[in-house]
Amino acid sequence: VVANLHIRREHALGLKAARKVALKWAEEVEAEFGMECSYTEGKTEDLVTFTRSGVDGTLQVLPDHFELDAKLGFLLGAFKGSGGH
Repeated sequence: VVANLHIRREHALGLKAARKVALKWAEEVEAEFGMECSYTEGKTEDLVTFTRSGVDGTLQVLPDHFELDAKLGFLLGAFKGSGGH
């Protein structure tokens, strides 16, 4: 069983500042959750890919929004809607 997670967050940072936020996020999920992240810079958008046992996805970094798509394996997906308890 796989759960799909999609989150879009608007911002007014521009690409340069959004890149700093995304790089910090990637460092934090690597340290806190054992994710393997790769960061690819582009002219108009960047892409963070992340993976760990049971989770994989991407974070698009654009001048006006972030867009996260992830696939959660069964164990993590079972808790997705539990309200954090």
